[in-house]
Amino acid sequence: MKSMIIEKYGKVPLKQADMPLPTVGENDVLVEIYAASINPVDFKIRDGKVKMLIKYEMPLILGNDFSGVVNQVGANVKKFKIGDEVYGRADKKRIGTFAEYIAIDENALALKPTNLSFEEAASIPLVGLTSYQAFHDILKLSVDKRVLIHAGSGGVGTFAIQLAKSMGAFVATTASEAGFQLVNSLGADQIINYRNEEFDKVLNNYDAVLDTIGGETLEKSFKVVKSGGQIVSVSGLPNARFGKEYGVGVLKTSLFRMVTSKITKLEKQHNVTYTFLFMKPSGEQLDIITELIESKKIKPVIDRIFPFEEAQKAMEYSESGRAKGKIILKIK
Repeated sequence: MKSMIIEKYGKVPLKQADMPLPTVGENDVLVEIYAASINPVDFKIRDGKVKMLIKYEMPLILGNDFSGVVNQVGANVKKFKIGDEVYGRADKKRIGTFAEYIAIDENALALKPTNLSFEEAASIPLVGLTSYQAFHDILKLSVDKRVLIHAGSGGVGTFAIQLAKSMGAFVATTASEAGFQLVNSLGADQIINYRNEEFDKVLNNYDAVLDTIGGETLEKSFKVVKSGGQIVSVSGLPNARFGKEYGVGVLKTSLFRMVTSKITKLEKQHNVTYTFLFMKPSGEQLDIITELIESKKIKPVIDRIFPFEEAQKAMEYSESGRAKGKIILKIK
Protein backbone atom coordinates (compact mmCIF):
# COMPACT_ATOMS: atom_id res chain seq x y z
CA MET A 1 0.00 0.00 0.00
CA LYS A 2 1.23 3.52 -0.71
CA SER A 3 2.28 5.30 2.46
CA MET A 4 4.05 8.40 3.71
CA ILE A 5 6.92 7.44 6.00
CA ILE A 6 9.95 8.68 7.87
CA GLU A 7 13.05 6.53 8.27
CA LYS A 8 14.58 8.41 11.19
CA TYR A 9 13.68 11.11 13.71
CA GLY A 10 14.33 14.75 12.90
CA LYS A 11 13.08 17.46 10.58
CA VAL A 12 13.17 15.09 7.62
CA PRO A 13 10.77 15.23 4.67
CA LEU A 14 8.07 12.61 4.28
CA LYS A 15 8.94 9.89 1.81
CA GLN A 16 6.37 8.00 -0.26
CA ALA A 17 6.91 4.26 -0.01
CA ASP A 18 5.16 0.98 -0.66
CA MET A 19 4.52 -0.65 2.72
CA PRO A 20 2.93 -4.00 3.59
CA LEU A 21 -0.73 -4.13 4.56
CA PRO A 22 -1.20 -4.02 8.36
CA THR A 23 -1.95 -7.21 10.25
CA VAL A 24 -5.60 -7.48 11.25
CA GLY A 25 -6.15 -8.87 14.75
CA GLU A 26 -9.27 -10.58 16.07
CA ASN A 27 -10.64 -7.30 17.48
CA ASP A 28 -9.45 -5.15 14.58
CA VAL A 29 -11.11 -3.53 11.62
CA LEU A 30 -9.15 -2.98 8.40
CA VAL A 31 -10.16 0.39 6.97
CA GLU A 32 -9.46 1.67 3.47
CA ILE A 33 -8.53 5.27 4.21
CA TYR A 34 -10.19 7.97 2.13
CA ALA A 35 -8.86 11.01 4.00
CA ALA A 36 -6.57 11.84 6.91
CA SER A 37 -5.82 15.04 8.77
CA ILE A 38 -2.59 16.79 9.68
CA ASN A 39 -2.08 17.55 13.36
CA PRO A 40 0.77 19.18 15.32
CA VAL A 41 1.42 15.83 16.98
CA ASP A 42 2.51 14.49 13.58
CA PHE A 43 5.59 16.69 13.40
CA LYS A 44 6.22 16.29 17.13
CA ILE A 45 6.41 12.54 16.51
CA ARG A 46 8.59 13.10 13.43
CA ASP A 47 10.98 15.30 15.42
CA GLY A 48 11.30 12.72 18.19
CA LYS A 49 9.67 14.94 20.81
CA VAL A 50 7.46 12.14 22.16
CA LYS A 51 10.20 9.50 22.39
CA MET A 52 10.14 9.71 26.17
CA LEU A 53 6.52 8.54 26.09
CA ILE A 54 6.37 6.25 23.04
CA LYS A 55 9.17 4.71 20.98
CA TYR A 56 8.34 3.85 17.38
CA GLU A 57 10.09 1.46 15.03
CA MET A 58 11.37 2.76 11.71
CA PRO A 59 10.32 3.11 8.97
CA LEU A 60 7.26 4.78 10.50
CA ILE A 61 4.03 5.72 8.75
CA LEU A 62 2.86 9.02 10.22
CA GLY A 63 -0.75 10.15 10.75
CA ASN A 64 -3.19 9.89 13.64
CA ASP A 65 -6.80 10.31 12.48
CA PHE A 66 -8.77 9.42 9.38
CA SER A 67 -12.02 8.49 7.69
CA GLY A 68 -12.69 5.64 5.30
CA VAL A 69 -14.57 2.44 4.51
CA VAL A 70 -14.38 -0.91 6.33
CA ASN A 71 -12.57 -3.44 4.14
CA GLN A 72 -12.18 -6.39 6.52
CA VAL A 73 -13.22 -7.29 10.08
CA GLY A 74 -11.54 -9.50 12.66
CA ALA A 75 -13.17 -12.65 14.04
CA ASN A 76 -14.41 -10.96 17.25
CA VAL A 77 -15.64 -7.69 15.73
CA LYS A 78 -19.34 -7.04 16.44
CA LYS A 79 -19.85 -3.32 15.81
CA PHE A 80 -18.88 -2.98 12.15
CA LYS A 81 -19.29 -4.72 8.83
CA ILE A 82 -17.60 -4.50 5.44
CA GLY A 83 -18.72 -1.35 3.61
CA ASP A 84 -19.39 0.78 6.71
CA GLU A 85 -18.24 4.38 6.43
CA VAL A 86 -16.21 5.12 9.56
CA TYR A 87 -13.83 7.54 11.21
CA GLY A 88 -11.44 7.31 14.11
CA ARG A 89 -8.24 8.19 15.94
CA ALA A 90 -5.59 5.47 15.84
CA ASP A 91 -4.05 4.18 19.05
CA LYS A 92 -0.79 5.97 19.84
CA LYS A 93 1.17 2.75 19.46
CA ARG A 94 -0.47 1.91 16.13
CA ILE A 95 -0.47 5.20 14.23
CA GLY A 96 -0.19 5.33 10.45
CA THR A 97 -3.09 7.08 8.76
CA PHE A 98 -0.97 8.59 5.96
CA ALA A 99 -1.54 5.39 4.01
CA GLU A 100 -4.15 3.53 2.00
CA TYR A 101 -5.11 1.19 4.85
CA ILE A 102 -4.98 0.95 8.63
CA ALA A 103 -5.86 -1.77 11.12
CA ILE A 104 -7.59 -0.34 14.18
CA ASP A 105 -9.31 -1.77 17.25
CA GLU A 106 -13.08 -1.61 16.79
CA ASN A 107 -13.44 0.28 20.09
CA ALA A 108 -11.48 3.22 18.65
CA LEU A 109 -13.81 3.48 15.66
CA ALA A 110 -17.23 5.06 15.00
CA LEU A 111 -19.62 5.38 12.10
CA LYS A 112 -18.93 8.53 10.09
CA PRO A 113 -21.45 11.37 10.55
CA THR A 114 -23.94 11.03 7.71
CA ASN A 115 -23.89 14.76 6.93
CA LEU A 116 -20.13 14.99 6.43
CA SER A 117 -17.86 14.18 3.50
CA PHE A 118 -14.88 11.91 4.10
CA GLU A 119 -12.60 14.95 4.11
CA GLU A 120 -14.78 16.73 6.69
CA ALA A 121 -15.03 13.61 8.85
CA ALA A 122 -11.26 13.13 8.84
CA SER A 123 -10.86 16.57 10.41
CA ILE A 124 -12.76 15.59 13.55
CA PRO A 125 -11.39 12.63 15.58
CA LEU A 126 -8.23 14.03 17.17
CA VAL A 127 -9.48 17.56 17.85
CA GLY A 128 -12.93 16.30 18.80
CA LEU A 129 -11.71 13.74 21.32
CA THR A 130 -9.15 16.18 22.72
CA SER A 131 -11.85 18.80 23.35
CA TYR A 132 -14.37 16.29 24.68
CA GLN A 133 -11.95 14.70 27.14
CA ALA A 134 -10.73 18.11 28.30
CA PHE A 135 -14.20 19.55 28.87
CA HIS A 136 -16.23 16.49 29.93
CA ASP A 137 -13.74 14.19 31.60
CA ILE A 138 -11.42 16.70 33.29
CA LEU A 139 -12.90 20.20 33.52
CA LYS A 140 -16.55 19.14 33.91
CA LEU A 141 -17.71 22.24 32.06
CA SER A 142 -21.29 23.30 32.64
CA VAL A 143 -23.64 26.22 32.13
CA ASP A 144 -22.12 29.59 33.09
CA LYS A 145 -18.59 28.24 33.58
CA ARG A 146 -15.95 30.55 32.13
CA VAL A 147 -13.23 28.98 29.98
CA LEU A 148 -10.31 30.44 28.04
CA ILE A 149 -9.37 28.52 24.90
CA HIS A 150 -6.01 29.44 23.41
CA ALA A 151 -5.52 29.65 19.62
CA GLY A 152 -9.21 29.66 18.83
CA SER A 153 -8.75 29.58 15.06
CA GLY A 154 -6.53 26.48 15.15
CA GLY A 155 -7.61 22.87 14.71
CA VAL A 156 -8.39 22.15 18.37
CA GLY A 157 -9.60 25.69 19.02
CA THR A 158 -12.27 25.74 16.32
CA PHE A 159 -13.79 22.52 17.64
CA ALA A 160 -13.34 23.37 21.32
CA ILE A 161 -15.15 26.72 21.03
CA GLN A 162 -18.19 25.02 19.54
CA LEU A 163 -18.19 22.20 22.10
CA ALA A 164 -17.84 24.60 25.05
CA LYS A 165 -20.72 26.74 23.73
CA SER A 166 -22.90 23.64 23.30
CA MET A 167 -22.28 22.95 27.00
CA GLY A 168 -23.41 26.46 27.97
CA ALA A 169 -20.01 27.88 28.91
CA PHE A 170 -18.80 31.46 28.46
CA VAL A 171 -15.87 31.27 26.06
CA ALA A 172 -12.91 33.61 25.69
CA THR A 173 -10.28 32.86 23.09
CA THR A 174 -7.04 34.24 21.68
CA ALA A 175 -6.63 34.88 17.97
CA SER A 176 -5.00 37.24 15.51
CA GLU A 177 -7.12 39.80 13.71
CA ALA A 178 -7.21 37.45 10.70
CA GLY A 179 -9.01 34.86 12.82
CA PHE A 180 -11.53 37.18 14.49
CA GLN A 181 -14.37 36.60 12.04
CA LEU A 182 -13.97 32.82 12.23
CA VAL A 183 -13.91 32.48 16.03
CA ASN A 184 -16.78 34.95 16.34
CA SER A 185 -18.85 32.85 13.91
CA LEU A 186 -18.16 29.78 16.07
CA GLY A 187 -19.63 31.50 19.14
CA ALA A 188 -16.69 32.95 21.06
CA ASP A 189 -17.96 35.49 23.62
CA GLN A 190 -14.70 37.41 24.04
CA ILE A 191 -11.75 37.55 21.66
CA ILE A 192 -8.27 38.64 22.70
CA ASN A 193 -5.97 39.83 19.91
CA TYR A 194 -2.74 38.19 21.01
CA ARG A 195 -0.68 40.46 18.77
CA ASN A 196 -1.44 43.62 20.72
CA GLU A 197 -3.20 42.47 23.92
CA GLU A 198 -1.89 40.47 26.86
CA PHE A 199 -4.60 37.99 27.76
CA ASP A 200 -3.39 37.63 31.34
CA LYS A 201 -3.92 41.37 31.89
CA VAL A 202 -7.38 41.38 30.29
CA LEU A 203 -8.95 38.25 31.75
CA ASN A 204 -9.34 37.10 35.35
CA ASN A 205 -11.42 34.85 37.60
CA TYR A 206 -11.88 32.12 34.96
CA ASP A 207 -12.89 28.61 35.92
CA ALA A 208 -10.66 26.89 33.39
CA VAL A 209 -8.15 27.18 30.56
CA LEU A 210 -7.56 24.86 27.61
CA ASP A 211 -3.95 25.43 26.56
CA THR A 212 -2.82 24.39 23.07
CA ILE A 213 0.42 26.38 22.96
CA GLY A 214 2.51 25.60 26.05
CA GLY A 215 5.58 27.51 27.21
CA GLU A 216 5.10 31.08 28.39
CA THR A 217 1.44 31.06 27.31
CA LEU A 218 0.77 28.17 29.66
CA GLU A 219 2.61 29.84 32.53
CA LYS A 220 0.69 33.12 32.11
CA SER A 221 -2.59 31.17 32.06
CA PHE A 222 -2.29 30.55 35.80
CA LYS A 223 -2.92 34.27 36.33
CA VAL A 224 -6.38 34.20 34.76
CA VAL A 225 -7.75 31.18 36.64
CA LYS A 226 -9.50 31.66 39.96
CA SER A 227 -8.44 29.78 43.07
CA GLY A 228 -9.64 26.20 42.80
CA GLY A 229 -9.78 26.36 39.00
CA GLN A 230 -8.15 24.09 36.45
CA ILE A 231 -5.81 24.21 33.46
CA VAL A 232 -5.64 21.46 30.85
CA SER A 233 -2.78 21.51 28.37
CA VAL A 234 -2.09 19.44 25.27
CA SER A 235 1.18 21.26 24.59
CA GLY A 236 2.79 21.62 28.01
CA LEU A 237 4.78 18.94 29.81
CA PRO A 238 3.36 15.86 31.53
CA ASN A 239 3.41 16.08 35.31
CA ALA A 240 3.42 13.64 38.22
CA ARG A 241 -0.39 13.24 38.02
CA PHE A 242 -0.05 12.12 34.40
CA GLY A 243 2.76 9.72 35.24
CA LYS A 244 0.72 8.08 38.00
CA GLU A 245 -2.15 7.42 35.60
CA TYR A 246 -0.04 6.17 32.68
CA GLY A 247 2.87 4.63 34.56
CA VAL A 248 5.51 6.44 32.51
CA GLY A 249 8.89 5.79 34.13
CA VAL A 250 10.62 8.85 32.67
CA LEU A 251 8.43 11.09 34.81
CA LYS A 252 10.18 9.76 37.91
CA THR A 253 13.62 11.02 36.87
CA SER A 254 15.23 13.94 38.66
CA LEU A 255 15.75 15.74 35.33
CA PHE A 256 12.06 15.60 34.51
CA ARG A 257 11.07 16.79 37.98
CA MET A 258 13.44 19.72 37.58
CA VAL A 259 11.90 20.70 34.22
CA THR A 260 8.35 20.50 35.56
CA SER A 261 9.08 22.16 38.90
CA LYS A 262 7.98 25.58 37.59
CA ILE A 263 4.49 24.26 36.76
CA THR A 264 4.25 22.54 40.15
CA LYS A 265 5.20 25.82 41.84
CA LEU A 266 2.56 27.73 39.85
CA GLU A 267 -0.08 25.16 40.83
CA LYS A 268 0.62 25.73 44.53
CA GLN A 269 1.01 29.50 44.20
CA HIS A 270 -2.36 29.98 42.48
CA ASN A 271 -4.21 26.99 43.98
CA VAL A 272 -4.91 25.74 40.44
CA THR A 273 -4.91 22.13 39.25
CA TYR A 274 -2.83 21.46 36.12
CA THR A 275 -3.46 18.42 33.94
CA PHE A 276 -1.54 17.32 30.87
CA LEU A 277 -3.97 15.65 28.47
CA PHE A 278 -2.69 12.64 26.54
CA MET A 279 -5.87 12.00 24.62
CA LYS A 280 -7.16 8.43 24.32
CA PRO A 281 -8.94 6.95 21.28
CA SER A 282 -12.62 6.26 21.96
CA GLY A 283 -15.27 5.12 19.54
CA GLU A 284 -17.89 5.60 22.25
CA GLN A 285 -17.01 9.29 22.63
CA LEU A 286 -16.88 9.69 18.85
CA ASP A 287 -20.48 8.43 18.76
CA ILE A 288 -21.42 11.32 21.06
CA ILE A 289 -19.50 13.75 18.86
CA THR A 290 -21.32 12.34 15.82
CA GLU A 291 -24.65 13.21 17.43
CA LEU A 292 -23.50 16.79 17.98
CA ILE A 293 -22.39 17.05 14.37
CA GLU A 294 -25.54 15.50 12.90
CA SER A 295 -27.68 17.82 15.04
CA LYS A 296 -25.60 20.72 13.60
CA LYS A 297 -24.35 21.90 17.00
CA ILE A 298 -20.79 21.47 15.75
CA LYS A 299 -19.41 21.84 12.23
CA PRO A 300 -15.99 20.98 10.82
CA VAL A 301 -13.65 23.83 9.95
CA ILE A 302 -11.23 23.02 7.12
CA ASP A 303 -8.53 25.36 5.90
CA ARG A 304 -7.11 23.38 2.99
CA ILE A 305 -7.23 19.94 1.35
CA PHE A 306 -4.01 18.54 -0.15
CA PRO A 307 -3.69 15.53 -2.47
CA PHE A 308 -1.93 12.59 -0.85
CA GLU A 309 1.19 13.10 -2.98
CA GLU A 310 1.61 16.57 -1.43
CA ALA A 311 1.71 15.33 2.17
CA GLN A 312 5.04 17.06 2.75
CA LYS A 313 3.58 20.40 1.62
CA ALA A 314 0.66 19.80 3.98
CA MET A 315 3.06 19.21 6.88
CA GLU A 316 4.98 22.37 6.06
CA TYR A 317 1.78 24.38 5.90
CA SER A 318 0.71 23.01 9.28
CA GLU A 319 4.06 23.96 10.82
CA SER A 320 3.74 27.50 9.45
CA GLY A 321 0.93 28.18 11.91
CA ARG A 322 -1.12 30.01 9.26
CA ALA A 323 -3.95 27.51 9.00
CA LYS A 324 -7.44 28.40 10.20
CA GLY A 325 -9.01 25.08 11.11
CA LYS A 326 -7.83 21.70 9.86
CA ILE A 327 -5.53 20.56 7.05
CA ILE A 328 -6.63 17.43 5.19
CA LEU A 329 -4.94 14.81 3.03
CA LYS A 330 -7.23 13.36 0.36
CA ILE A 331 -6.11 9.77 -0.14
CA LYS A 332 -8.96 8.34 -2.24
